[in-house]
Amino acid sequence: MHVSLDLSLYPFTPNYEAPIIAFIERLHGHTGIQVATNHLATQLTGEYDAVMEVLKEAMRPTLASDTPCSFVIKLLNVVVVPGEAATL
Repeated sequence: MHVSLDLSLYPFTPNYEAPIIAFIERLHGHTGIQVATNHLATQLTGEYDAVMEVLKEAMRPTLASDTPCSFVIKLLNVVVVPGEAATL
């Protein structure tokens, strides 16, 4: 089953850019999923198990840090390729 995930990270710190950049770099370090970023969110697309495993591994260091943060995640059971219509 293919899924698409749209997520945003909101670190509650004046130096909010560093945790966001580090998180996005961790996402791009994985193969088997498609990762796209824009100014508002990051999108992951791929097989459900692969997407969830990458998300779990990438989120762990952020959540384990001393910086309070919030992840906002939307999970869709359709393939959404940035800039294209959803595959239904």
